[in-house]
This record gives sequence, structure tokens and C-alpha cells, in this order.
Amino acid sequence: MSDDDLNETSASELEQWVAAAFDRGGPLSRADASYSPREPQLQMTQAVAQAIAARETLVVEAGTGVGKTFAYLVPALLSGGRALISTATKSLQDQLFMRDLPRLCEALGVPVRAALLKGRGSYLCLHRLKQARHSAELPDRRAVMALARIERWAMQTRSGDFAEIDGLDDRSPVIPIVSSTRDNCLGSDCPEFRDCHVVKARREAMEADVVVVNHHLFFADMALRDSGVAELLPSVDMAIFDEAHSLAEVGVQFLGSMLGTGQLLDFSRDLLGLGLAQARGLQDWQALQQQLERAARELRLACAGPMREPRGMLKLRWAERATRPEFAPALADVACAADAAVAALETVVETSPDFARLHERAQQLSALALQFSSEAAPGAVRWIDLSPNQARLVESPLDIREAMQQQVLAGAGASKAWIFTSATLGDDERLTWFTESAGLDDARVLRVGSPFNYAENARLYVPRGFPKPSEAEHPLAVATMAARCARALGGRCFVLTTTLRALQTIGDALRQDFEQAGDDIRVLVQGAAPKRVILQQFKDDPRAVLVGSASFWEGIDVPGDDLQCVLIDKLPFPPPSDPLVEARVQHLESQGRNAFADYFIAEAAIALKQGAGRLIRTEQDRGLLVVCDPRMAGMNYGRRLRAALPPFGTAANEGEALAWLQELAAQRQLL
Repeated sequence: MSDDDLNETSASELEQWVAAAFDRGGPLSRADASYSPREPQLQMTQAVAQAIAARETLVVEAGTGVGKTFAYLVPALLSGGRALISTATKSLQDQLFMRDLPRLCEALGVPVRAALLKGRGSYLCLHRLKQARHSAELPDRRAVMALARIERWAMQTRSGDFAEIDGLDDRSPVIPIVSSTRDNCLGSDCPEFRDCHVVKARREAMEADVVVVNHHLFFADMALRDSGVAELLPSVDMAIFDEAHSLAEVGVQFLGSMLGTGQLLDFSRDLLGLGLAQARGLQDWQALQQQLERAARELRLACAGPMREPRGMLKLRWAERATRPEFAPALADVACAADAAVAALETVVETSPDFARLHERAQQLSALALQFSSEAAPGAVRWIDLSPNQARLVESPLDIREAMQQQVLAGAGASKAWIFTSATLGDDERLTWFTESAGLDDARVLRVGSPFNYAENARLYVPRGFPKPSEAEHPLAVATMAARCARALGGRCFVLTTTLRALQTIGDALRQDFEQAGDDIRVLVQGAAPKRVILQQFKDDPRAVLVGSASFWEGIDVPGDDLQCVLIDKLPFPPPSDPLVEARVQHLESQGRNAFADYFIAEAAIALKQGAGRLIRTEQDRGLLVVCDPRMAGMNYGRRLRAALPPFGTAANEGEALAWLQELAAQRQLL
């Protein structure tokens, strides 16, 4: 359907088609015998239909169980327009493309051409695979076996998407060797350009009616024009963002500048491999590589200082590290090593496209080293990400407000519908937590609650006499509470922590508690295995307690009675020492606003809703939420945080809470 046809489709016509699709006896109920209309879903889908027909901006918060995916997909498909759909992760992308879209297209009888578009790192690069056969420095035998497996798969894959390979870990060291980045892609100069999987995926996206991308890809394109979305966006009639609560965090990562020691090491490896393969003896490639590696190592040491090795990712204040005496010389050494590479590559730059691209990368590294040696741009904030493997210097805007306004209001953006949805977008009627940071102040806003009966099926317990989070005994008290809940249920518990330190302390204390008491309850702690493996272990063995931090607070779906208790160690306020948090607080205070009310409580409310959302996933689910933070009950702002949660019933004391869990366990025995 053309733009003119879509403009002629009135809001009332599309609303009627959508209402008919969701009606009893309609195509959705004929395709699924268990389907029944839900009022919140109907409210949302009608609002989406109106926004699509009128080319408006709509922000919808839809509680768990509303069925928001169908609520936006049905009007998008029935409108006949072209749609760009963005979600938070690659796994959610795959679910939309492989499960939800085909089911709906078949049920509605609409012939839609859909395409899946991911970032470069998700696709096999044929050129780099050939190079890897001859020059890859694989770290161990497992990596050699993984490369052999990829080579066999490469001969028969049509998409080149690594997701096709069962059991291939996203973190495999082989993937960066056989995929391309913006830095090392040769573009049309590549000898494999005609068969390139990335080019094919982008071509298919340009020809499709519905294109499914992810937020990382959307913002990478906004910043770098490197993912194909820039060409796609002007041609679509609607842009729909699911899991929109994560947009701001993802956007801030991509809209700034970053110089990482990992970048330097990747470049040095490519420089040595290509130099020895195509220009052996023309330059001392090994010496150049060693100079780059040494500069990367010294920069990471300068960033870390005398502190102990971090277990996870730490954000460090720029002012604390950049003023250390060893920091400026380390950054100067990076610039020097990059400049040496630039000079060496200039002598061979005409000999192959690979050397021309390496030359550009060396120049970019030199420019970044110079940028971080100078003052930050006005309105930007700087910090250092430190992990066990690398350090990254980051300069970023405070939010995505300006960038999103440019997209939504400027040029082609103003002539399409923009729809943003999530289960958690704010704790007030205007959803200002999301709309303000995304620059969507004038958007139409809709909140639809969950259809689940929380008052009947779930309880909230906030222990009043509990140690405060600032007290040393707090983590052990959380572990003790979790052990009592797990015993009452026979496992089936999540413990969600706000820090990695608490994660380990609580996990160790729980394990010790169960061992001493002789309980047959397994403790699974984040980090012991990949996230999906740990989650599968929990589902396979219900007599388990899973202790997880940030990545387990959202996007985890354990329906049924495998999970019946979620404990949250403390209120998830943003860490005040985080450089980005500090900068946002200063910005709010400079406007005369109350940072605690407008930022800290709002952020905690969103995170709390996300964590609590793990508990009740279907209409039949029943469970207990325990917030092990007495401030939730005793402080004035506790009322606002409780109001942000679904309308749980309450357990007045520990006796009532454990009695509720025992009742759930007894009911399970009867089934």
C-alpha cells in the first residue's frame, strides 16, 4: 500500500478492522482456541491504530499480561504501511520475527514480507573467515573447534546469522575474528562484497514491509550511519519501539565517543596478521603490534590505579583518574603508537583495500587519543569503564532527548507514526521518567494496567525490623530470609541484588546455610555460567534459588510455579557515585529541581517494577515479593514506591509471608 493509500485510511476504518481482529469469533480467536479479548489490550491496540492513521507519537505503558506485542503488531499489519519495529535484545528480535509475526500474518491472512536486521557483529564476514584460516591467533583448542564448526556452517547458511548455530556462545572469542566491524569492513572494495551477508540483510530490509531491528542498531545508525537503518527510516510509515524503557540507556552508549583498550588490541592483532600476510618485511609489524599492546596495557593500568581488580564493570570518575600523574603519559603513548601505525601503513596503503581500512582505523585511534587529552564537549559527561579485561574512556550526552527530537520532529520523522511501549515507563500519569529523557513531552500518553488479579494471587512483604542496607549485617539477613522462604517453598526463589558484591555474599551465605542444615536446595549464582545456562538450570531443577544482579531484573520469563518467590535485597536507587548519575543530578539541581524526588525515586520505582515483574507472568501464577529494605515501609517515599508496584495483597509480618508460601507449596502438592 502506498503513502497515499495509507493517508486515505481513516483512523475509524483502521480501528474497525483492528476491533474485528480482536473480537470473539475474529481471526485471532479462530487461530487460537485459548484466546479471549482483554480490555487493556483492546484499549492499547485502538490507541496504536489511531496513532498510525494520524501519524502521531504515542507512548504506552502496558502492564504484564496485557499482550502488548499483538496490540501493536495487529494495527501495524492491518494498516498496510511499512513498519520498523525495534526491541531491546537480539533474542527478543528473533522471537518477534520467528514466532509472533508469522503467527499473526497467518491468522490475519495478510501477505507481509518481513526482514530481520541485526548489527554487523551478528553476521559472518566471508572475507575475514578466509583470513582467519591463515592468520588467526586462536586462544585455545575450544576456539579452534568453534572456528571449524563455523567453517562447516558457512558452506550452507543463507543468512550468515550466528544465531543459527546452536550452542555458540555470544562471547566466543572466535566471533570477532570472523565478523566485521565498522572499523575493519572494506565495503564495496571487499572481494566478497557480492556475497556479503550484511549487504544481503540490508537489501532484504529495504525491500520488506516489516523490518525488525534492535535498539543498539537504531542508535548505532543514528551515531555512525553504519547499520542500514538510516536508509530505511525515511521509507517507513511507522516506527515502533518495544521495551522502550531501555532506549535511554542504550542510546547514551552510542551517541558519544569511546576509546577502549580492547579497540587497540583488536587493531594491533589485525595490523600484525595483515602485515605478515600481505607485506612481510616491508615494515616491522611485530614491533608496531608490541608498541600498541604496551600502550593499551599502560592505559588500563593508569585507569585502574592502585585499586584491586574489579569482578564486573566499574564506572570510574573521570576527574579522579585523568588527573593521576601516569594518565596523561599513557594517553600520549596511545597517540604515539597510533601515529606510528599511521606512518607505517601510509607506505602500503595503495596495495590493498585492507591496508586502506587499517590506515583509517589508525587515524581514528589517534584522533580519539587527542580528543580525550582535551576538554570534554559542552554538555557532555566523561567517565572510565573498567572491567577485568579492559578500560574504556567514554564521553557521552546526559540523555537521548536532543537526538530523539531530531529524529521524531525533523524531516521524514515528522510524517510517520512513532510508538513507544513497555511494561515500565514511569510512576506518574504523564510517564515523565521516559517522556522527559526521550524528548517526547508532547506525545500522547496511555497507561493500561495488567489484567492479572494481583490482590488475590500475590503478596508483598516488607520486613520492618530488618537491618538497614547501610548496616554490615544486611546481606546476611537477606540470605537468612531467602533461606526461610526457599524452605517453605522447596526452592523456587529468585534473589535479586543491586550490587555484584551483595550477589556473592548472599550466594555464599545461602549455600552455607543449606549445607549446614542438610537441605537439598541448590544455589545458582550469576556469573558461574552464561545467563541462559543458569536460567535453564533453574527451570530444570525447581529445588533451587537463583541469585542474580542487574541482568536478571528484566527480560526473564519463568511462568508457572517454577518461580513463586522473588526477594529484592534493597531499594534499587542509582549509585550516587556513578559519574553519569552525578552529572544528571548536577543538571537537575542547576534547574532548581529536587534530584532525589525527580531522579532517584523515579529510577528506583522503574527498577523495582522491573524486578517485581519477574514474579507473576500468567493469570494462574501466584507468589510472594519480599523487599528486604525497611525504608520501603518506614520512609515517606516508600508510599510512592509501593504505589508504583502492581496492586499486591500484603503480608503484615513474616509469619503471614511464610504461611502464604506454605499454602502455595501445599496447593502444588494437590495438583
